[in-house]
Amino acid sequence: MSETLDNSDLLKKLDEEGDFAADYLEELLDIADLDGDIEIAVEADRASLAIVTDGKEDRRLRRLVGQDGEVLDALQELTRLAVQSQTGERSRLMLDILGFRESRRNEIAKIARKAVARVTDTGKTVSLEPMNPFERKVVHDIVAQSGLYSDSEGVGNARHVIISLEEIATEEDFDDDEE
Repeated sequence: MSETLDNSDLLKKLDEEGDFAADYLEELLDIADLDGDIEIAVEADRASLAIVTDGKEDRRLRRLVGQDGEVLDALQELTRLAVQSQTGERSRLMLDILGFRESRRNEIAKIARKAVARVTDTGKTVSLEPMNPFERKVVHDIVAQSGLYSDSEGVGNARHVIISLEEIATEEDFDDDEE
């Protein structure tokens, strides 16, 4: 049976997740001898943490982002696992370092809006380039706000978003006996 949380309980739970995650990340930064401050927030019903700098950016901190954010993705997953070990529940927290995700979110939002406009203008389905889960979520949110439909298709590194005017039929929607 699923436990339903009211808004104040959910905020308390997410604040606790954020605190556990911040402790984990502070320890990691200390071990790596990296300078950075951790900001904690709650966004879209999930804990959100950002490693930022007040003054001059420590270029070594950029290594925690990696090429195209793959190190950031791995660090986010490790942080989620650290939180899970404290709470006993899977975390959906988001981690950003030096504004990488926010910048990427803005880039993906532009791509999504252009695709929505193309679908609206032509009526034809548009398939986007493969994206990671974070990027696909950004696209799905923008498509939903526009009143269009989207679905993810493909596996692994080939997983991408398809946008259409009407709900997208999947293989499960068809009966194998029909031709």
